[in-house]
Amino acid sequence: MSSTTVDQPTPTTAADLPAQPASAPAVWAASLVTAMLGSVKGISDLILSPGRPPQVELHGRLTAVKIPQVPMLTADHTARIAAELIGNNRQAVQALKEQGSCDFSYSLPGHARFRVNVFQQRGSYAIVMRVIPIKVPEFPDLNLPAELEKIPEVKNGIVLVTGPTGSGKSSTLAAIINKINSEKAEHILTIEDPIEFLHAHKQGTIHQRELHSDTPSFAAALRAALRQAPKVILVGEMRDKETIEIALTAAETGHLVLSTLHTIDASRTVERIIGVFPLGDQQIIRKRLAASFRYFIAQRLLPRKDGKGRLAVLEILKSTMRTREYVEKGEGEGKTLLDAMRDGGVEGMQDFDGAIEILVRSRTIDLETGLAYASNPGNLRLQLTDFSPDAEATPAVETPSSSAGKKEQELEVER
Repeated sequence: MSSTTVDQPTPTTAADLPAQPASAPAVWAASLVTAMLGSVKGISDLILSPGRPPQVELHGRLTAVKIPQVPMLTADHTARIAAELIGNNRQAVQALKEQGSCDFSYSLPGHARFRVNVFQQRGSYAIVMRVIPIKVPEFPDLNLPAELEKIPEVKNGIVLVTGPTGSGKSSTLAAIINKINSEKAEHILTIEDPIEFLHAHKQGTIHQRELHSDTPSFAAALRAALRQAPKVILVGEMRDKETIEIALTAAETGHLVLSTLHTIDASRTVERIIGVFPLGDQQIIRKRLAASFRYFIAQRLLPRKDGKGRLAVLEILKSTMRTREYVEKGEGEGKTLLDAMRDGGVEGMQDFDGAIEILVRSRTIDLETGLAYASNPGNLRLQLTDFSPDAEATPAVETPSSSAGKKEQELEVER
């Protein structure tokens, strides 16, 4: 790691974090962040916590950055950094004081943008900065499955990308939006908290609205979007009943709605959406969702066997007559969305465990990793009873559990 000299800050009281005047130079924080960002390639997050050295997350592991003048961060350091990052964002200051945490975006021109969360802990401030590359990702950059290239051709309905924090959801959605923007002369509207990738006007015209600074809530922005004539609407996250209901309405009235959810697979995505509504409304919501959904895509990051970072395994549920029936009527014995994905390789669908099995057999990931991340480790182990970890690597081939037409799908990510 490179060594960088950063001057010590003037002590700042962590008990009260003021908004910085617009003219105040945020030099020290910018120097520190630049030093951390340049310490190694492939960083996904920057972590600043009292009692620890500056740290970066690289391929899922925290690594200390050696900065001679700041061998260990103090509460004064993190309070000063937070104040400089927040600048004159009064909404963030208010949220931090009232709720104990705040989210906002921060930019280092020529280097990167960040999604920042500042939060209180043990009477001091800690900071997590998610790195957002300046370049908007494209399909070849991410090695996305070919099936996802069909999404820009969808005229209306809902497309959800799900997975845990840091699994690459934002990158996947940005690539889809970028492809639509590049190929179609359409009005695209995004509603984000905060804005992550900055899209320029191309064939399409794109407007990006940020929560709190441009609109008070996702629901309010979505409601207004129905009067702003977009063809495509991206909602940063389906957070509540009102947002989901308006998104369904938008999908039903001719809009393509893209969004995210924090669920671990496609089946749980359906139940999460349905479960937000009162029991008496759930059947009608099932019917509306069955008619409106186009793709549910789930992602999980797995460490590569060769140690060269992580890759994302995708589960893809596509709208077909069979899957719409299962969403509307609920799953039953032998009639599950997982069964449909396992059988739907020809239609572009795939399930997690089938994709993981292919990666294990091709030795892209090791057996223990595959089992640890599988949806059903027991079943996956049975499918791999003929697999010998010590044998020579074999190319990825169709396995007994994979559908006709299914091929290895992996997504290289650094976020």
